[in-house]
Amino acid sequence: MSSSDDDTPLVKGRTNGVTKSDERIPKTIDNAMDKQLPSNGHVEPGVSIRMGPVEDMEVDSPATNGNVNGKRKARASLTNGKTYKEESSSEEDQPLSKRRRTSQQNKNFKEESESELSDVPLRARKPPRATAAQIGDSSDSDTPLNAKLVKEKASIEKAAEKEAKNIRNKEKAAAKRKPKAESESEDDVPLAKKKKPAKKAANGVKKEESDSDAPLAKKKAPAKKAIKVKAESATPVKKGKVKGKEETEQDREADEEEEEYRWWEAQAVGDGTKKWTTLEHNGVVFPPEYEPLPKHVKLIYDGVPVTLQKDAEEVATFYGSMLNSTHNVENPTFNKNFFEDFKAILDKTGHGKDKNGNTVKIKQFEKCDFKPIFEWFEAERAKKKALPASEKKALKAEKDAAEAPYMYCTWDGRKQKVGNFRVEPPSLFRGRGEHPKTGRVKKRVMPEQITINIGKEAKVPDPPAGHSWKEVKHDQEGTWLAMWQENINGAYKYVMLAANSDIKGQSDFKKFEKARELKKHIDRIRKDYQRELKSEKMADRQRATAIYLIDQFALRAGNEKGEDEAETVGCCSLKYQHITLKPPNYVIFDFLGKDSIRFYDEVQVDPQVFKNLKIFKKAPKAEGDDIFDRLTTSALNKHLTSYMPGLTAKVFRTYNASWTMARLLKDMKATGTIAEKVKAYNDANREVAILCNHKRTVAAGHAGSIEKMQEKINGLRYQLWRTKQMMIDVDPKIKKKKGADYFARPEDLTDEWVKQHQESLVEEQRQKIQKKFEKDNEKLKADGEKEMKAKELDERLEVAEDLAKKFKKENKTGKVEAEGKGPTIDKLETQVDKLNQRIETMRVQMEDKEGNKEVALGTSKINYIDPRLTVVFSKKFDVPIERFFSKTLREKFDWAIKSVDEDWEF
Repeated sequence: MSSSDDDTPLVKGRTNGVTKSDERIPKTIDNAMDKQLPSNGHVEPGVSIRMGPVEDMEVDSPATNGNVNGKRKARASLTNGKTYKEESSSEEDQPLSKRRRTSQQNKNFKEESESELSDVPLRARKPPRATAAQIGDSSDSDTPLNAKLVKEKASIEKAAEKEAKNIRNKEKAAAKRKPKAESESEDDVPLAKKKKPAKKAANGVKKEESDSDAPLAKKKAPAKKAIKVKAESATPVKKGKVKGKEETEQDREADEEEEEYRWWEAQAVGDGTKKWTTLEHNGVVFPPEYEPLPKHVKLIYDGVPVTLQKDAEEVATFYGSMLNSTHNVENPTFNKNFFEDFKAILDKTGHGKDKNGNTVKIKQFEKCDFKPIFEWFEAERAKKKALPASEKKALKAEKDAAEAPYMYCTWDGRKQKVGNFRVEPPSLFRGRGEHPKTGRVKKRVMPEQITINIGKEAKVPDPPAGHSWKEVKHDQEGTWLAMWQENINGAYKYVMLAANSDIKGQSDFKKFEKARELKKHIDRIRKDYQRELKSEKMADRQRATAIYLIDQFALRAGNEKGEDEAETVGCCSLKYQHITLKPPNYVIFDFLGKDSIRFYDEVQVDPQVFKNLKIFKKAPKAEGDDIFDRLTTSALNKHLTSYMPGLTAKVFRTYNASWTMARLLKDMKATGTIAEKVKAYNDANREVAILCNHKRTVAAGHAGSIEKMQEKINGLRYQLWRTKQMMIDVDPKIKKKKGADYFARPEDLTDEWVKQHQESLVEEQRQKIQKKFEKDNEKLKADGEKEMKAKELDERLEVAEDLAKKFKKENKTGKVEAEGKGPTIDKLETQVDKLNQRIETMRVQMEDKEGNKEVALGTSKINYIDPRLTVVFSKKFDVPIERFFSKTLREKFDWAIKSVDEDWEF
C-alpha cells in the first residue's frame, strides 16, 4: 500500500490485547480516502448482492415453555429485583431460516486473517445472488439490477421522508388550534409524553395520546372499558350494499353468536401497569416418571452388559435413544459434556453391576455401547407407529382429557388459552450451532423449583402428592402463570399465554404500532446519521455507520456474550475478521448471527460508509479487535431513544418491511384468478424481503420439490391429452374441425414417459385400494364385526389390473375410449377447460415457489410486515385470508383481521 496518510494508524497501540481507535479522525485521513473513492454528494441506500444466512450447522429449536414459537429469553433472578416484564410477542427475533434443518459441513468457524483490506470472501461457499426476476426485472446483468435496487430503495426512502414531514406538519397545525390553557401545565413534561391534540391520522381516525405504546390505529372513546361485538368470519367479503329493513337469516344467526372482547378497541394498557385483576389457572403438567428398561436391555461397557441404578439408567437412555441423531452423537463437544454429566451421576449411584453383582466402573466413553438401548427404543417407536388409527385416536383422546384442565386460564373473567403448560422433561441439551454446553443433562424439574403466579382470591393449584411449590406469587404486573430456573444456563422458563391470547395480541399490536410511530421520526434519524458519517469524532462516526447498517441491512444490534454462551455477533460486536472490504464499495459480512446461525451477506454500501469501515479496520487493528470499539449496544439504544421512546434496532426491521410493503400494495392492481392474486402478493413480499435483507439460502429439497410439481403438471397435461382423444372417440369428425395440433400429444411427454406415468397411476390405484381395505377392516374390528378376508382385497385390486390393461390397449391401438356415463363433446370440453385451469394454477404456483426459493417470505410476513397490510390486500382484492394465514396465524392475528378494512394505511 502507499505511504500516504491513508496508512497512518488511527490507534496508539494495544491495551490489554484490545486495540482502541483514536477519539478524533484527522482530516488528512478523510482527504486521502476521498481521493481514492470520491463521494457522490449524497448518501446512497445499501443493497444486498448475495445474502445468507448460511446454515453450515444443525440447529434445534430449544425446548421452551410459554412460548410456542421457540423463542427463549433469559431473565434475571427474582432476587435481583423485578425484571419479568411481558415477553416480546411472536417470533420477532427468530432467525430468518430457523425453520429449516441443514447438515453441518464445516464446524471450524475461524476465519482466515486478511492480508489486505480488500481480501477475497472468507468462505468459498456462498449463498446465491439476488436475481433480476425476483424483483420483476428482465435484466440478467448484476450491475443494472444493483442500480435498480438502489433507485427503488431511494424512492421508498424519499416517500418516507415526505410522509414524516406531513405527519409533523399536521400535528403542528393541530397544536395551533388547541386552546393554550389546555397545555400550559405541560411545559415541563417531555415531548414524547405530552398529549397530542385530537386529529385525523392517516387511517382516517382520531389520533390519541402518543407515548411509546399508544396505538395509531382506530380506538373507541376511553369511556368504554370493555367493548363487546359480534364475532366475524376470518374470510373477507366484498363490500355490500346498504342494509335493507328486513333482517336476513345470516343476520339473525350472527346476533345469536357469542360476543367477544375486542381489546384493540378498548383503552390501551401501557407497560409497567397492572396487567390483570383476577387470575385463575390449574398450574402445570409434569412429565411422567421414568420407567426402567426391560431387564434384558442393558448398556454394554467394554463388552459387559451392566445394570445401572434408575437415575443413571435414565441418563443413559437420553443418549441411547438418539443414536440416529448423528449431528449430535458425532459432535465431540456433545459427547464430552454428556459423559462428564453421566459420570457425575454414576459416581453418586455406584456405577454399574455385572450379572454376578460385581461393580463395573464406567470410566471411558469409547467403551460404552448404547446400541441395545437404541434398538429397544426404535422397536418401541415402530410399535407406536404401527398402532391402528382407532387406538391412536383413543390414546390422544385420553391425553387430551388429562390435559384439558391446564389448557385454559381465566384472566380478568375471560377464558384465555395457555401457551405451554407442560414442564420440560429431562433430556440432553442440544443448543443451537456450536453451543459450548451441548450434551449437558437437563435435570428433571421438581415442584419445589416452580413458582406459581395467581390471583389472591383464586384457589392455588395442588402440587403433586408429597411435594410443594417453591413459592406462590400474586404479581399483577407479570403476564406469566408459572416459572422455574433450568440448570443448563440458569435461564428462567415461563408458562405464558398462547399467541392468540389478548396479552400476546396486544404485544404484537404494540410492536407494529411502534413501527408506525417511527414513520414520524425516520427522516430526522436518517439525516442525522448521514451527516455524522463524516463526523470528526470517532464515536459519532462509528455510531452513525452502525445505524446505517442497522437501517439498511436489518442487522441486529448485538450484545456481549459470557464464556459459557455461544459466541454470536450483532452490529455493535462485529470483529475485524467478520467484515471484508472489496473496492470500490462492497462489504462482505461473515459471522455467527443469532442462534449461532452463520450470517453471510455481500452488500453494496454508500462510498462514505465503505471509507468509514476501512478507517475502523486500520492497523494496528487485527483479528479479534472490535470494529466499533467506541460504541456499545446500550449507548446505541440510548441514542435511538432520544428520537422516540422504545426505539431499538428491531423497530427499524419492522418499520422498513411494513413501510415498503405498504408502498407496494398502494400501487398494486392485482387482477386475474385467486392464484394469480396470491402470486402478486408474494411478489410484493419477495421484493420486501430483498430490499429489507430478509433472504435465505435455497433449501436442500427445493429442486426435488420443483421436480415433483412439474411431474404433477405433466400428469395433468397427459390427462388433458387423453380427454381430447376421448372427444375423437365420441365424434371422429371433430379432429378435422379442431385441427390435428389440438389433439397432438406434447412432445416432451415421450412414449417412455407415458409408460412410466401409466405404471405409477396403476400403482397409485393399488395403494389406494389397499389402504381403503385396511381402514374398512379396522372399522369392522372396532365395531366388533368380522373382518374381511384377503379374497375381498384381491377382488378390489382387479380395478387396478383393469386400468393396466386399458393403458396397454391404448398404447397398442393409439386410441382412447371415452370414459364415464353418457360422454358427450360438451361434457368432455368442460373437462378440458377445468384441466387447463388446473394446469395454469399449478404453473403459477410453481413459478411462485421458484421465485421464493431464496427469500424468507414467512419470516417477513409473520414477523416484520404489519399483518393488517395482508388483511388490507385480502379485503381489497377479495382473496380469502386463509390463503395467507394458517389457522394458527389467523388466531394470532385475529386483532388485525377484525380491526381494519381495505382503506386502512400503515
